[in-house]
Amino acid sequence: MGWMNDETGLDKCAANFVPLTPLSHLIRANRVFPDREALVYGPQRWTYAQMFDRVTRLASALVKAGVKPGDVVATILPNTPAHVEATWAVPACGAVLNTINIRLDVDTISYIFDHGEAKVVICDSQFIPVCMEAIDQMEGPAPLVIEVPDPVAGVPHLGNQMDYEDFLDTGEADFAWIMPQDEWESLALNYTSGTTGRPKGVVYHHRGAYLITLGTPISWRMTLYPRYLTIVPLFHCNNWCHVWMIPALGGAVVCCRDVTAKNIYSAIADEGVTHFGGAPIVLNLIVNAKDADRKPFDHIVEVFTAGAPPAAATLAAIGKLGFNITQVYGLTETYGPATECTWDPAWDALPADEQAAIKARQGVAMPMNEHITVVDEHVQQIPMDGRTQGEIVMRGNSVMKGYYKNPKATEKAFHGGYFHSEDIAIQHPNGYMQIADRAKDIIISGGENISSVEVEGALMHHAAVNLCAVVAMPDEKWGEVPCAFVELKEGHDTTEAELIAHVRQRLAGFKTPKKIVFTELPKTSTGKIQKFILRGIARDMAQKG
Repeated sequence: MGWMNDETGLDKCAANFVPLTPLSHLIRANRVFPDREALVYGPQRWTYAQMFDRVTRLASALVKAGVKPGDVVATILPNTPAHVEATWAVPACGAVLNTINIRLDVDTISYIFDHGEAKVVICDSQFIPVCMEAIDQMEGPAPLVIEVPDPVAGVPHLGNQMDYEDFLDTGEADFAWIMPQDEWESLALNYTSGTTGRPKGVVYHHRGAYLITLGTPISWRMTLYPRYLTIVPLFHCNNWCHVWMIPALGGAVVCCRDVTAKNIYSAIADEGVTHFGGAPIVLNLIVNAKDADRKPFDHIVEVFTAGAPPAAATLAAIGKLGFNITQVYGLTETYGPATECTWDPAWDALPADEQAAIKARQGVAMPMNEHITVVDEHVQQIPMDGRTQGEIVMRGNSVMKGYYKNPKATEKAFHGGYFHSEDIAIQHPNGYMQIADRAKDIIISGGENISSVEVEGALMHHAAVNLCAVVAMPDEKWGEVPCAFVELKEGHDTTEAELIAHVRQRLAGFKTPKKIVFTELPKTSTGKIQKFILRGIARDMAQKG
C-alpha cells in the first residue's frame, strides 16, 4: 500500500487545522505590530494594540447587550473609525455583520432591518433620524440603537440613543473572541440593490473573506506596511474586504468620511497613502481637481477602479499624475473584486490610447478564484474572438454562500456549477474579459447600483405616467446616471421637474432620473419595450451635451 493510501494518524487536529477567518489577521497584528499605526482619522490615530483593545471591548459590549453567535448586527455608518472597529468586533463576538448603505431610503432600510432581523444597529449621528424612522416602520422587534457622533466632522451626538464610547466602556478588555468553529459560518450579510422588488441579502463566509484578503495583495502588488485610504464605502462589499486585509500586512487604514479631491490629495501627501479603490468618478475628481486642492507627492499610488470602465482619456490623464490604475470587476456576490486587468509589461510599448483601452478591460480571475470565464446559454465556453457575447460566470472560494432566505434565487444564481453574474461580455484571444452590456439593466452611478426597475416603479406611481423605461445615460462625473423615457396618459400633462421631484419623494436622491424624455416608447410586436434603442438615444444625448 502506497503512502498516499495510508492515512493512519494523518487526521485533522488542533495543531494542523484552524478554520480560516480574517479575524486571525488582527489577532496576529496585535502580537506582531502592537506599536505600529493601525487606524487614522484626521488628528485621531490608534496603534494595533489600541485598536485591538477597542475592538475587543466592542465585541464584549455587544455580547453583554444580548447579541448571540449567529445574530445580525447592522451598521449605518460612513467610513469612520467606528465602522472599521465594527467590521472586526461584530464577527469577533460570533455575530453576522450587516453594513447598510447610508444613501438608502427609509422604506428599504426598514425592510433590511426586518429581513435581516438585526439585534443591534450602530448608527452615525447624521443618520439617526432616518434610522429611527425606519425602525418605526418595522414589523418585527426593534433593534437596540448605538449612536456614533463624529467630532472630527463636526457631527454631534443627538442625545437620544446610547453613545458609542459609553457603550464601549461597558465591554471587557479581556473578552475572549468567539472564533468560528467552521470556516463556512456566516461572516457578513450584504444587501444588493435589487433588480426587481426588494434587495437580496448576500451572505459571506469566513473562508471566502480570508482568501480574498490574501489574494488581493498579490494582484495589487502590495508589500508590508501599505497606507490604505477608505474611499470604497465600508457598506459596499465590506470595503471589498480590504479593511480585513490590511492588518495581515501591518499597514494602516486611513479613514475618509467625505470623498473629495482635496481630502484624497491631502491623505496621499500628508498621510503617505499608497493604495485606494474607487469608481471612475473618483478618478475624475482627481484629474479635474482645482489647483488649490492638489498637494504634491513623490510616490506612485496604486488604485483599483471598478463599477464602470473608466474613460480612456481619464486613464491617460491620471497616469501622468502619479497614479497607477488597475481595472477590477466583481459583484456583491463575489466579496468585491474577482477579476483584474493584469498588466503585461509587453504592453508598455503600445501607444497610450491602446494601453488605456486594454486597462479598461475587466481582465482575468484574481488568485483566490478558481475559474472565471464567459459562457453561452448552455454554460459552455464562448469563442474567445473579441466579438462573440456571453455571460460572465464564476466559481471559487470567494463566491457567496447564497441569498439569505431566498433559496430559489440562490439556485438560479448557481445553475450549472457557476455563479451567474448576468453581465454580458466578450472575451479576447488572451482570455481577458470585457463587459459589453448589463443584462440586469443595473445603472452604476458613482459606484452605486441603481435598479432601473425600481426607478420605473416609482415613476409609474405618478398619475400622468402611462409607461416608462429607465436606462443608463453616460455621465462625465458619475459614470452613469438614470435617464427616464416617459409615455404620458392621454389627456394628462406633467413636467420633467415635477416627475423628478415625485421620484425623489420615494427613492434615495442618487436614484432619481437626471433627465426625462417625453416620448412614445419603442416596442416589439409583443409590446416589450426596446431598451437597447433607448440606450442609444441616451448615449447620443450625452455626447451632444
